[in-house]
Amino acid sequence: MIRIFVNGEARTITSAVTLVDLLATLELNGKRIAVEVNQEIISRSSFANTFLHDDDRVEIVHAIGGG
Repeated sequence: MIRIFVNGEARTITSAVTLVDLLATLELNGKRIAVEVNQEIISRSSFANTFLHDDDRVEIVHAIGGG
């Protein structure tokens, strides 16, 4: 088990989790979002290859449409 921070909130997850796994857990797959890990913006094409590690800080921003 490892500890990460998602938008400042501590979470305990299993090791070998990718951003895709995390986003699925948070029910955010397919949503219009931007993700940053340790202050580095991660491209959507890299979500499946980006593994999370102990004490990583993940920031997720939702795009909200409106008019």
